[in-house]
Amino acid sequence: MGTESGLWQCAGLRWSTQGPALVWRHPIQGERLSALPRGRTLAFTTGEQRRCVGVRRSGRHTPCPDRAEVPDSAVSAQCAECARLDRAHSVAADTIADDPRPYDVYLAWFGPGLVKVGITAAEREGVRLLEQAALSYALLGRGPLMAARRAEAVLGAALAVPDRFPYAAKRIARVPAPPRESRVAELAELHERARGLAGLPESLAVRDFAPVHHDEAFHLDGIRPGHGLVEPAADRTVAGRVTAVAGPDVYLEAANEQPLLVDARQLAGWTLTAAAPDAPTTARTTLIPDQPPAPEALF
Repeated sequence: MGTESGLWQCAGLRWSTQGPALVWRHPIQGERLSALPRGRTLAFTTGEQRRCVGVRRSGRHTPCPDRAEVPDSAVSAQCAECARLDRAHSVAADTIADDPRPYDVYLAWFGPGLVKVGITAAEREGVRLLEQAALSYALLGRGPLMAARRAEAVLGAALAVPDRFPYAAKRIARVPAPPRESRVAELAELHERARGLAGLPESLAVRDFAPVHHDEAFHLDGIRPGHGLVEPAADRTVAGRVTAVAGPDVYLEAANEQPLLVDARQLAGWTLTAAAPDAPTTARTTLIPDQPPAPEALF
């Protein structure tokens, strides 16, 4: 297959309304996707180095000009320069004010007491909530970008609703997944309070409460306690059968029934070659704690 620079590089996980898929990029053949349905075998060996995945905007990919090396343990698979370019065109970073598309304001539920407010382009049809691993969510309203931003700020100031949580806390809160009834109750109470706020923009079309749940999309019943979080490194093998996917997290059951969790954000940047389905996992794993980390933990 030639040198490592000519192999397929994993670019992480991408959600769509059809489900999750791993993204692959090749310097000549372009991009392809590998769907990750429940029951599929995922078995691979990492290459020699992890390198920057470049920048993807509006469906187009720009490779990193330096093919910069990225630390094995980093959540982001971008070098500092590519990350800077990415932020320069990011709605989340508040660098775009003239986007004409309608935006949704949502309340996302990740666990008891873990409800956040956010915005997403309406045309994405809720995919942003799949990416963030929200177990349930409800739309508050739809309107122009700046109205959506204003509503997000109003909820933060008036109701102390945050716009993010440490990712590790979200991961822990879904094991086991709380029942829908408790999610609906907390979302409904907050939704009602938010609708009554006087500071919401007039251009925001407020929605009735209509919760959406991701139990089936994530296969939450396939997540059990005791998963070992895989720590990718050079020349390491991971193999197992997909039992669930939530946000960037891919849950596997190895041949010896060991439960594994692969954070696809940390797979991005590696070249991966196929391994035997029953190959032993040689990557180091750490047991996921059953208590959330300190608030200063990385998101």
